Amino acid sequence: MSAPRAVIFGLSGPELTADERAFFAEADPWGFILFARNVAAPDQLRRLTGALREAVGREAPILIDQEGGRVARMRAPHWREWPRLPDFCARLPDAAVLTGLRLRHRLIAHELRAVGIDVNCAPMVDVARPDADPIIADRALGDRAGPVARRGRAAAEALLEGGVLPVVKHVPGYGRATLDAHRALPVTDAPVDALEEDFAPFRALADMPMMMTAHMIYRAIDPERCATVSPDCIALIRRRIGFDGLLMTDDIGMEALSGPVPQRAAEAIAAGCDVALHCNGDLAQMRQVAALTPLLARDALRRAEAALARRRAPAPFDPDEADRRHAYLNQERADV
Repeated sequence: MSAPRAVIFGLSGPELTADERAFFAEADPWGFILFARNVAAPDQLRRLTGALREAVGREAPILIDQEGGRVARMRAPHWREWPRLPDFCARLPDAAVLTGLRLRHRLIAHELRAVGIDVNCAPMVDVARPDADPIIADRALGDRAGPVARRGRAAAEALLEGGVLPVVKHVPGYGRATLDAHRALPVTDAPVDALEEDFAPFRALADMPMMMTAHMIYRAIDPERCATVSPDCIALIRRRIGFDGLLMTDDIGMEALSGPVPQRAAEAIAAGCDVALHCNGDLAQMRQVAALTPLLARDALRRAEAALARRRAPAPFDPDEADRRHAYLNQERADV
């Protein structure tokens, strides 16, 4: 059996179409990612995740962005709603924050596993700067590297305990972004020594199975190319930060990147990313991306296999008790 293709694809809606099924069977992407457009109800999601894996004939990873708060693809009435992370983190002692984050992410993992999702694009460990764009500031775990690293680890380990692989993002650090990469390309002129504060949480979590790149230019590292397509930035992630797990791009359809979308995938892989992430579910564009994306091989295949080897059955868990404990912490926060 050949290795899967070095790409993660989205799809168009809540059901897998016949054309999508045939394309995925032929292209054999490493995994899939779901968005709100794909989510209707628990039974529907279970059917969809089963159909995606059936299309490729293996237990392919299925990803989602389920941070809670601003970024959540699964919402009420079928799934829990969560308070904004900055609010929760800012008003409790760090030890209580860590407990709350473990409970929150263990409950999220419980909900994801129940519908066949086994990878969560979280935690986000970007160290938020005072002028950070709301796309970061509204989701950040803090504005100092030490607490962010501890909180990120609590979240990531809770996901792993719940049988869900975490994707730590956005390496090497997106907290200085004053623009939203969905719409424009952020740039920082900070020297490398100053960027060490941004790198620190990723270095502390370098043992995690997966990370996602930042669509941002770090002029002190590469004055022209954003991290996702920069060999110099990828080398820094591998050597200076010390991450040898699976490195995926952020969505290659974002406006931060330039040029034809299929070419972006090829450039990211050539720069050293292991897997390209293509999210919009446009079948014609996915065909073009697949044509320019190689099969996983050598170190990229090793990292992909090592990441999936970290999947495990969830540890014993009482969601009702976890709910009560998290509600108590959230009430304590509200009373401060």
